[in-house]
Amino acid sequence: MSGDGQGSSHWFDDEAGPVVRPYAMTRGRTTSAGQHRLDLIAVVVGEPGAEDPETDPSLAPEHMEIVGLCARTPQSVAEIAAELNLPIGVVRVLIGDLVHAKLVRVTRPVPPAELPDESILRDVINGLRAL
Repeated sequence: MSGDGQGSSHWFDDEAGPVVRPYAMTRGRTTSAGQHRLDLIAVVVGEPGAEDPETDPSLAPEHMEIVGLCARTPQSVAEIAAELNLPIGVVRVLIGDLVHAKLVRVTRPVPPAELPDESILRDVINGLRAL
């Protein structure tokens, strides 16, 4: 034990860098506007022509990372969380901020119940072949 009353062991090693708690990244928020649409398979797409996110002082580095990821290629919410190594709840709040700032948009895959019936598609193909 050291003389200051604290143990000499560290909770993390020196290479870990600064540790920021997830609630600090979201400023203590657990939800954001439009979060109901942000399930794991929702796809986040960078908005073309959106102003440079670095000019907005309210955006954190994590916001800018998300914008950068989605500007290159659309990403699912789960992929973004995995890439940034952040909890899903934090990523949802951050994406909600970006949607509100109009830097990204969220699209959802078509639910299977809304897809056309395969038999109808086959009938259409057969009808076209008959022409």
